[in-house]
Amino acid sequence: QVQLVESGGGLVQAGDSLRLSCAASGRTFSSLIMCWFRQAPGREREFVALISRNRITTYYADSVKGRFTISRDNAKNTAYLRMDNLKPEDTAVYYCAADGGPLGATRLDYDYWGQGTQVTVSS
Repeated sequence: QVQLVESGGGLVQAGDSLRLSCAASGRTFSSLIMCWFRQAPGREREFVALISRNRITTYYADSVKGRFTISRDNAKNTAYLRMDNLKPEDTAVYYCAADGGPLGATRLDYDYWGQGTQVTVSS
């Protein structure tokens, strides 16, 4: 089993930045693909970004490309999502997800999920 705990969400203004963290435990962190999803009210949970085990491969949703950066510190068992130039449409609950399988960008590709952290961007 893998436990994931997100932190770093909050209320910010458009144009501001935030960094989300996802602390993992229960399994060798470097064996996990790490991913961020988000879910806005009334909408489906959507893919945001992923990072491979060795940090070489990253992949982003078009809506966040150039503004968000995913990273990981395998020594600290933590993944991050740096969000710059935030927009009101980025308002959502952000979820960290992990899996030991191949890279994937759908909800079905991930077995382990955190509880989520709220990000609210005011205009």
